[in-house]
Amino acid sequence: MADRTEHVTFQHGQAFLATISERWNYQILREVFFGVRRFGELKRALGISGNILTSRLNDLTDLGLLSRRAYRSDKPWYEYELTEAARELVVPAIVTITRWAESHADGGDGPRRPLLHTACGDETDPYLACSACHQPIVASALMPLEAAENTSSRD
Repeated sequence: MADRTEHVTFQHGQAFLATISERWNYQILREVFFGVRRFGELKRALGISGNILTSRLNDLTDLGLLSRRAYRSDKPWYEYELTEAARELVVPAIVTITRWAESHADGGDGPRRPLLHTACGDETDPYLACSACHQPIVASALMPLEAAENTSSRD
């Protein structure tokens, strides 16, 4: 069989994007990141029906994006947290989308949600920076390069 170069596919990225872009899933993840962790609080904050919220919380837990912990011993009531894996990917996305919306909604005059950088204890406004020169990256100064070809062969 002839050697064949495998092309990069974005199946995993597409699956994640489909999950996070589902209306309620994104909003649930955002609210949990910003400290709304209990079922009743989420229901009120989002204006979502209980059966849909239950379904979405179960889906997000099954996908490994949320973990749940019982906070009452007499009833099966849970608090939800982002998992470490979710924090690595979801938090930058939520912060970026939230900051963009705060800057563009109502002329950017609305309040911004403060963020704390726990490593230094200071309030922060995170940004994307170049790993080589450490300068902030703006969209107009970023472009893709041609991907390196896969040099391994298949038998």
